[in-house]
Amino acid sequence: MSLIDSLILRGYLKTPSVIEAFRKIKRADFLPSHLKSLSDIDEALPIGEGQTISQPAVVAFMIELLEPKKGEKILDVGSGSGWTTALLAQIVGEKGKVFGIELIPSLAEFGKENIKRYNFIENGIVKILCQDGSKGLPEEAPFDKILVSASAEDVSQAFREQLKKGGKLVIPISTSIWLFKKKEKDVFEEKEYPGFVFVPLIS
Repeated sequence: MSLIDSLILRGYLKTPSVIEAFRKIKRADFLPSHLKSLSDIDEALPIGEGQTISQPAVVAFMIELLEPKKGEKILDVGSGSGWTTALLAQIVGEKGKVFGIELIPSLAEFGKENIKRYNFIENGIVKILCQDGSKGLPEEAPFDKILVSASAEDVSQAFREQLKKGGKLVIPISTSIWLFKKKEKDVFEEKEYPGFVFVPLIS
C-alpha cells in the first residue's frame, strides 16, 4: 500500500483537495538525493543543518487542521526543504499565495530550488524568504492561515496579530499541536492535540 493510501486509511488524510496535493507534490522532490528512496517511509527525515522534513502523518494532520482553501493567503513558518509550502501552494491554487519563511540560508535555497520544480514561484503563488519566522511577516499580513512547522515555547503575539478574523493558526508547542481560531481581535478559540515531537523553532 502506498504511503498516501495508508494515511487515508489511518484517518490522517480526509479532504479531497489535501489528498490531491499529497498525490501531486512528491515528498521525494524535497529530500536530499541520498534519502529520496526513503520518501515513502512515515518518519521525519534529516534535511541538513540539524533540521528535518516532518513525518508525513504529522504534516497531513496539521494541514487538515489548518483547512487551507483555494485563493487563501498563507504563512508557512519554518518552510525547510519546501514540502509543506508546495503542498499549501497546490491547495490554494493560482489565486492564492503562500509565503515560506526559513531562517537557515542553505535550507531556504534548497527549498526554493525544490519548489521551482512545480513552477509555483514563477507563477507568483510562492515566495520564499530567508529570515526569522518567529516574528511572522507583518508587511504581508493579515493572513487567512498560519502554519508553523517547528516547536515554539508559546504563541507569539505576532502570529495572533497577523491572523485575519476567522483565520486559523496551527502551531506545535512543546509536544502538542495547537489549533487557534481567531474569533475577534484578541479572542481565540483554542484546542490542544498532544503527543508529537518537533525540532525547536529557531529565532
